[in-house]
Amino acid sequence: MDPVIIVGAGPVGLTLALALARQEVPCVVLDEGPGKDEQRPARTVVLREDTAALLARLTGVPLAEAGSRWAGWRSLRRKQVMREITFDGTDPSSPGPDAPPLHMAQHVLTGALRAALARERLVKVAVDSRLDSVEQEPSGVTVHTRGAEGTWWRGSYLVGCDGPRSTVRKLQDIRFPGRTAVERHAVAALRAELPWPDKALLHRMPPWRTSGPTAGEITARPLPDGVWRLDWLLPPGKDLVTPELLVARVRETLAGWSAGPTPPYELLDTGVHTVHHRLARRWRAGRVFLAGDAAHLLGALGTQGLDEGLRDADNLAWKLALAWHHGPHEALLDSYQTERRAVVAARLRAADQALPLLRGGGGLRGYVRGSARGHDTVLTDGHLGRGALGAPGAYADSPLAPPHLDGETPVATLPGAPVVDVRVTAEDGSFVRLRERLGRGALLVVLIAPGTGVWERKHWVTAGIMPRLAAAVTALPNPAELLVAENYPGAAPHTVLLVRPDGHLVTALSGVRPADLYTAAEAALGGPAKACVEAAVS
Repeated sequence: MDPVIIVGAGPVGLTLALALARQEVPCVVLDEGPGKDEQRPARTVVLREDTAALLARLTGVPLAEAGSRWAGWRSLRRKQVMREITFDGTDPSSPGPDAPPLHMAQHVLTGALRAALARERLVKVAVDSRLDSVEQEPSGVTVHTRGAEGTWWRGSYLVGCDGPRSTVRKLQDIRFPGRTAVERHAVAALRAELPWPDKALLHRMPPWRTSGPTAGEITARPLPDGVWRLDWLLPPGKDLVTPELLVARVRETLAGWSAGPTPPYELLDTGVHTVHHRLARRWRAGRVFLAGDAAHLLGALGTQGLDEGLRDADNLAWKLALAWHHGPHEALLDSYQTERRAVVAARLRAADQALPLLRGGGGLRGYVRGSARGHDTVLTDGHLGRGALGAPGAYADSPLAPPHLDGETPVATLPGAPVVDVRVTAEDGSFVRLRERLGRGALLVVLIAPGTGVWERKHWVTAGIMPRLAAAVTALPNPAELLVAENYPGAAPHTVLLVRPDGHLVTALSGVRPADLYTAAEAALGGPAKACVEAAVS
């Protein structure tokens, strides 16, 4: 069967190629650039805990060593500390441990992804290849690229990961409505010693700026080797941000934080970051899909668009892999758009509802009680990946959700939400994290069995309910891996969890119920495969 063609060699396209290759699906990545990325210290990415784990699993690189795990978060309003969180402890206002985001330069991330792809026998990266036409038919897609010499490519599916100006989206005549220049930020990367080592900072209404619409907000986020990324919220409009203005902002800000003269610093890079909010009308047109910035743009109030793009790749990869290996699964492929578009649309709505209240000067009286602290809560959620603005989305209304099952039992994770990363015993008897077993195309069946962790697997794998559960797993309509966990939040002993290859919970069952387990697994795969169904070309 022909390879999957991926247009675009940014983080989302490279991640999708790696995820498919790990599931034995060949890919061609069409890169219109030279195959390497410009080093821009001011262009950075913030990764939530689960997306950082996804990338580390795919690249085999401990990305935490290439980026900065924030030691904490501090938010100020004028001179008052509004909130302080230490990530190696707990947030007093939110019980339970906090996972620190991972902050790194984007070219470091893409470098790690490219290095991993270079080792993949199933992936070909074609540089200097700019797409200019796409033709679809029931059995596949044919595309043409121009470059040093025009080339035709044949593929089974095509995924456009080619950014905000996506050629794939335009060739499929898919509308991309939304708002332009929702926010603008002046950005600088510099090496300096700040008063809050390794802690990210949000400073609203700093006392040294007392007038004008830009009196509002500065963000400082640490990077490795004493480097910081600083963002200043700019007023609406298209006023030119000159180098002189940026240097003045740097000196003023560093002096204000140091309560004295400007301390020594080394300016490494500058830029202007413009945030747009857009959402493609369709994410699938027959055998063509959109992902990442080609499908959506968001990023106001601290939210991270790349994080959602990586979730697109994770959601789509196992579905494409199943269709590539076993024939068309139209309901499964359709679910990509249904699930991912709904999640991104919800985050866009949350940001668009909060923006006028936060930026309009009227406070949050209609949104969150407690004016200044309400502002801080909303902005903290966006920056730290919480709440409606930042938390990973759940596929609560997914078409892949099973019907009501008699054996369903509640756990702390709702169906459709990402599972908690607990320690499990794998089939070879080793102890691993649950996330390490994701992304292989297999469903995961997790038995909650307290006490098993103190015994070798060989002592209990043939005892109690295990043989019956193992037989039920073997009979599922898709390969599945049987794992055992000592505990899981909210789960009673002998609870059985069914988990999708992208880490979202399908259902939790009370005990071994082979019929319910089979029904849930079949639903999670989009129902029975229909090999004779042809993809509708739009």
